[in-house]
Amino acid sequence: MEELKGTPHPLTLVLEEIYAIFAKQGFSVATGPEVEDEWHNFDALNVPKDHPARDMQDTFFIKGKPGAVLRTHTSPVQIRFMKEHTPPFAIIAPGKVFRNESTDATHEMQFHQLEGLVVGEGITVEHLKGTLLSFFKEFFGPETEVRLRPSFFPFVEPGFEVDARVGDKWLEIGGAGMVHPHVFEAVEYSDKNITGFAFGVGVDRLANVKFGIPDVRFEYQGDLRLNQWGREQ
Repeated sequence: MEELKGTPHPLTLVLEEIYAIFAKQGFSVATGPEVEDEWHNFDALNVPKDHPARDMQDTFFIKGKPGAVLRTHTSPVQIRFMKEHTPPFAIIAPGKVFRNESTDATHEMQFHQLEGLVVGEGITVEHLKGTLLSFFKEFFGPETEVRLRPSFFPFVEPGFEVDARVGDKWLEIGGAGMVHPHVFEAVEYSDKNITGFAFGVGVDRLANVKFGIPDVRFEYQGDLRLNQWGREQ
């Protein structure tokens, strides 16, 4: 029987490739804490106090620390970055996020997300789609297509679901849109000429598609057989 040896985790391989692709597009990497406060995780992102995402079934609140949560997305990193920097800039924000939901082959209570943010003068939806198309063509292959479907997210307007066609299948990859004016108000960007776009993708889902991993839960069970997918690519 072949001895199984540790190799880079498929998520590590995917993240390294993502960093390299976006670095060529001029993006830098920004990070932030996994334990957040409600202002950065919700309020500054235009998520109303009565929004369902703030209910206990979706968010892990920290016992004994009022207002503290396990971040539900990496969007708070965008808020922290904007509070400390002035446009123009282009960043990606990778990291682990947490949601209180049932697990199955495509959902976990913890997973890795990567968000992107571009802010400057004259940024449009065309720039958003071009950025995503360029990334997915390099990540999945030159024949990959991208489409945007209208959707709603509180922190962008207009908002879109992002699909990528890999081979003969359309896959829902994430969400995107133009940064909502209320978000710019929260970080005290008053220049009306400043616009921006943001997007978010699930790194676990990208890894599953790229390596043919059938169940997202495999990525968090410490089973060395998972690394066979990474070696076979």
